[in-house]
Amino acid sequence: MEKYLYIALFAPLVSSLFAALFTATPKKLFTGIIASLLIFTSFVASSILLAYILKGGEPIHVEMMTWMATGDLYIPFGFVVDQVSVTMMMVVTLVSTIVHIYSIGYMDHDKGFNRFFAWLSAFVFSMMILVMSDNYAGLFIGWEGVGLCSWGLIGFWFHKESATWAANEAFIMNRIADLGMLIGIFLVYWNTGTLQYDGAFAAFAHLDTATLTWIGIFLFIGAMGKSAQFPLHTWLADAMEGPTPVSALIHAATMVTAGVYLVIRSNELYSMIPNVGLFIASLGAFVALFAASMALVNRDMKRIIAYSTLSQLGYMFAAAGLGAYWVALFHLMAHAFFKALLFLGAGNVMHAMHDELDPFKMGGLKKAMKWTWIMMTIASLALAGIFPFAGFFSKDTILEAAFAEHHMVIYGVLLFTAGLTAFYSFRLVALIFHGEERYKIFGIHPHEAYRFMLIAMSPLLILAMIAGVLQEPFFNMIEEILSAHEYHIHSHVTLWIMLVGTQVFVALAILYAYKKYANSKITVPDGTSAIENSFMYKLLYNQYYIPYFYEEYLVKPYREISDIFWNKVDMKIVDASVDGIAGIIYGTGERTRDMQSGNLSTMLKWMVVGLVGLLSLAVVFGLAVRYSDKIVPVLSGLGVM
Repeated sequence: MEKYLYIALFAPLVSSLFAALFTATPKKLFTGIIASLLIFTSFVASSILLAYILKGGEPIHVEMMTWMATGDLYIPFGFVVDQVSVTMMMVVTLVSTIVHIYSIGYMDHDKGFNRFFAWLSAFVFSMMILVMSDNYAGLFIGWEGVGLCSWGLIGFWFHKESATWAANEAFIMNRIADLGMLIGIFLVYWNTGTLQYDGAFAAFAHLDTATLTWIGIFLFIGAMGKSAQFPLHTWLADAMEGPTPVSALIHAATMVTAGVYLVIRSNELYSMIPNVGLFIASLGAFVALFAASMALVNRDMKRIIAYSTLSQLGYMFAAAGLGAYWVALFHLMAHAFFKALLFLGAGNVMHAMHDELDPFKMGGLKKAMKWTWIMMTIASLALAGIFPFAGFFSKDTILEAAFAEHHMVIYGVLLFTAGLTAFYSFRLVALIFHGEERYKIFGIHPHEAYRFMLIAMSPLLILAMIAGVLQEPFFNMIEEILSAHEYHIHSHVTLWIMLVGTQVFVALAILYAYKKYANSKITVPDGTSAIENSFMYKLLYNQYYIPYFYEEYLVKPYREISDIFWNKVDMKIVDASVDGIAGIIYGTGERTRDMQSGNLSTMLKWMVVGLVGLLSLAVVFGLAVRYSDKIVPVLSGLGVM
């Protein structure tokens, strides 16, 4: 099985290097095809490893070579395939394969076609390192790798100022969080003497609660940045400046879930510090509601889906914080399928609408885009948690876990958020696909995506519908490594009231969204209506003014201080000092240049000067030696010696 581990890990690297060979050349279709085939090869190898694990095979540990070995520090390039990592490998490679194939059509007319595939495959390779490493150092390498690739992909259209700004925002905000993660990793090594998962987890049992709490907090700070948890959340919606396949892969299915994966992988640590776990769950519930509320009024199709991702990440952290690690991982997997499908469907709509993102300027697109309408509707049903789609099983189990653990506030917040999710999801579907064909007044003639793009999306469509049936076998597999237990409400009556009540609540939210937005009276908002001028609408539309706060009270003061240091300190002190020294040396050289002019009389003059100087030094030295017995006491009296 070891060879399949290497294939799964390194096929994306080969894919990236192959595409990189042609980045300076015009678009080559075979670049996308070969890159996609190599990612598919990684998916096949991951599937074989999954089959091996499902059959009861022992986890596979591979140590390729030593990375660092100095003193007591030993860090190898080590990888592990177990129940947790193989789940992530399957999610990453499956979604990546579909996104790569889809991108052949989506990026068809883009001049950076080859460069796009080089970045995209490099991201997959970094993500595989992150999930397959058997130690925190290797995880951090992959962690930074996906951050770098994310920067390149968000800012892929670097000629747009908004894209480069969004890429830099994501990169910088994640670096802030990564400092916390580095401190956590340092504390792990300082207190356990190892960064290997197995060794560190075994040593955690001998550490005091305070030390474990600090380790857990700092590691979670890193997770907050990568998974865009409040207050480090603003970059996720802005990251929609990148191409839509990037959003589908990085900012819906894989990279942003890395923070959840870190908490799940470190479950033995967080199980020992339940107070930190409760904080994680509470923050997750808050973010779920916080993000859902902003999606209610947004008028950017991709940002609405991005807020949905942020909200669902809150669900995952809520589950992990409550100790329901397998539930969090199952929702991570199910969410990847229907969220990637939503983003790719949004990409189809963007192409059809000439990159228009405002759903109020669409309407009635189901006639021209029947298959995209079906796919996005089913994905939205799964996201809303309607039975029997995938989201129902994963989200319902999170609600059961909160209820069974008697965290009723968290349960109530997540339940209310489920209704908001259903509303804004079908607000989007209704505005895009139903009602009057408003796009006609803008002179747009929509069309369906290429057939092969729709075929590529079909596995996600199927999984969005049936992934829920995988819950039981997934639980049976994952309980061998996670401290998993099934969450059941003791009273069957209570359970049925919860299930039916949740479904009715969600269904009513969907019906209300359709009633409000799926009609012919919808007009393009112009900011003059009473609702648009209300305090609550402005608060939500402006993201609670948090980006404004960051810009006015963090970014601008920092920029002003930087300008002061640049003009007053750097230019007038540091640069002036360096330039002054250079000027003195240069001037001295200019004045002494005629020493080497080749003129005999000039050279004789300098020889005389040098001889006089040497004789003067000899006389001074001789006098100092002759009268040293008198000079030394005098100098000592003056305090010189």
